[in-house]
Amino acid sequence: MTAVITVPPSLDDATFEQVIDQLAATSPDQKILVDARHTRWASPYGLTGLLTLAQTRAERPQFAAPEADDTASYWARTGFFRHAEELFDFTKRPPRSRDGGESSVLLEITPLAQAGDVHTVVERIGARAQAILQGELNLDIRATMGFSMTLSEACQNVIEHAGGAGWVGVQTYTWRQRLGRRVVVIAVSDGGIGFRRSLESAQGIARSDRWDDAMALEEAVMRGVSRFKARDPGRGQGLKGIRTYVGKWDSKLSVRSGTARIALVPPWDDDQPMREKLSDFPGAQMQITIPQRVAAAPGEAAPGSSARRAGARR
Repeated sequence: MTAVITVPPSLDDATFEQVIDQLAATSPDQKILVDARHTRWASPYGLTGLLTLAQTRAERPQFAAPEADDTASYWARTGFFRHAEELFDFTKRPPRSRDGGESSVLLEITPLAQAGDVHTVVERIGARAQAILQGELNLDIRATMGFSMTLSEACQNVIEHAGGAGWVGVQTYTWRQRLGRRVVVIAVSDGGIGFRRSLESAQGIARSDRWDDAMALEEAVMRGVSRFKARDPGRGQGLKGIRTYVGKWDSKLSVRSGTARIALVPPWDDDQPMREKLSDFPGAQMQITIPQRVAAAPGEAAPGSSARRAGARR
């Protein structure tokens, strides 16, 4: 029997949990239909997550694309359908991408399988990202330089740790729900071994009796522990660099792996720094959200000065 996985009307890092919860009720080799007919919007996290979902199934899933023409057209411009056709059986042929002029897609969804893919991603996005960060988000040249590093490190994490291929996508849009400001969102997703299994493969990493996905995320994201660090002390600095960038530019970082999700939460968001006992999903999914910079009012703290730290699980 085919299980129907209903994609919510708005698909982002929060609502993608509904997709994962539905998957948890199926067996790994069960036939599934991913029904996105009534979905009207998706973030790069949601789109890369759907591709990852397909990669992790024993049997090729079916896919019903959004019925709304504007939504389907946008998904085509992101490159989603081009990759999805290699992973899903579509119930109806999806639309082809057409040149629609200006687009909020900074980087089409791009596969990550080898080191050269990371260099290609950074080169493709460079000039356009600079224009968006400075012209729309009011960030200075230091933020632009750091953006390229952050994007590179987020992608490199897949190459070095996932044990398999992944996906990256970058979009810019106005986030009315939280900020009412423009944001740039980087999403990276893979269906690999995840943070816990990656760290378990290393020598010399101490594990307590409470070792689980949440603790592995704490070790990797907050303390910079890497499976390479024992034999190469210079490794494991990528996530540290991302944390530094996120803190400096009042941004948000979230990382999901296995059954846990950790977040560095800025003052403008009310997310939980740590979520545990989630439905299991393979690999790791990372999102970085960089908001438009606004001047602090007199007497107010500078952006980023009161961000909540993640991982306080005592």
